[in-house]
Amino acid sequence: MRATDTSLKPTDDARLQSRGTTQTGVRLYNERLLLSLIRRHGQLPKAEIARLTELSPQTVSVIVRQLEKDQLVTRGSSVKGKVGQPLQPFSLNPEGAFSIGLKVGRRSTDVLLMGLDGKVIRETHHTYDFPIPNNVLRLARDGVQCVTAGLDAALRPRIAGIGIAAPFDLWKWRDELGAPAKVMEAWRSFDLKSEIEKISAWPVSHCNDATAACAAELFFGKGREVRNYGYLYIGYFAGGGVVINGRLHQGSRGNAGALGSLPVPAAAGGSEQLLRSASSYLLEHSLHQAGQDPGFLWSSPDDWSKGGAILDGWIARAGPSLALAATSLVSILDCETVIIDGAMPAGVRDRLVEAATHALPDVNLDGISPFSIEAGTIGSNARALGAASLPMFANFMTDRDVLFANN
Repeated sequence: MRATDTSLKPTDDARLQSRGTTQTGVRLYNERLLLSLIRRHGQLPKAEIARLTELSPQTVSVIVRQLEKDQLVTRGSSVKGKVGQPLQPFSLNPEGAFSIGLKVGRRSTDVLLMGLDGKVIRETHHTYDFPIPNNVLRLARDGVQCVTAGLDAALRPRIAGIGIAAPFDLWKWRDELGAPAKVMEAWRSFDLKSEIEKISAWPVSHCNDATAACAAELFFGKGREVRNYGYLYIGYFAGGGVVINGRLHQGSRGNAGALGSLPVPAAAGGSEQLLRSASSYLLEHSLHQAGQDPGFLWSSPDDWSKGGAILDGWIARAGPSLALAATSLVSILDCETVIIDGAMPAGVRDRLVEAATHALPDVNLDGISPFSIEAGTIGSNARALGAASLPMFANFMTDRDVLFANN
């Protein structure tokens, strides 16, 4: 695809550079280490940074001074310590860097702009009957232009990249989507990452949508408190992720945590995959069969009050399957927690967690250590937020495991 005047690319004399990939970017391990620690704790004084890292106070001062010069951290007001001089905490500068997250779903596309502190600055949301490659590319291009339009010219060079979260093998689910075979087959040869790279001024990263959602929970949610957990994300199809020792485990082919494929008992006997009993597409189909318009599931992700008794039935069906899937995860990972989140209102997510927890006594738990099923904290934005985190962590943060060192 040839870049046009509506492309994301600036003119050659104004081409944006990724802050994280230039000579003035964050390259040294210790700088990344400090940024990672500050991100996790919210704010830290230099004395505490030195304690956590076991770096000398002089070294920490030099690094912090450079991070201030790069405008990646800001100093807060002095706080009186127990002894000695007042402590001055440092926090991430929200405008120190930016990243763009693109979520491509089976019923909607989201684009958001995120600051270095992980907070969403601006976002767009568009729904469709089914994803058409060129239409998705147009929505992505327009969305990026929209979310970055308000950035001051001086801040635009601080955009670190674009992260994409999209399902693998989109073309395989045309029957569930009710989409024309020709449209879905087009995805087989459509390389979304390559197409975005053609119209982007910034580096582009890509990962599975459920994996991105798990990453968002790891970096911005309960992952700050729990080192080992299984993660179930209920979108159009159920999926998930696995976190081991504070790190997102993707496997050699990126399929680790493909929890939608877990076998669970089928209502008619035998077994079926989890995605056949705990996915939003089942709720969509039930609403459609009852003569209701299911569009609110995608256009109003924070209000499913129209679901009524059909929503109740979907939750009742999904609960036992999620309980069994959670038990399977714990038996393999020996994790203390299984987190359930999804593209749905928080109240519906909480009811799913309650239904799964209520069903646990019906599962044979012999030989399995006690565990909890808990609600996630991110919700509908998890996939786009996880996508936006990819450029940030590639450019500014260090290995997740380091965050727990000496802690």
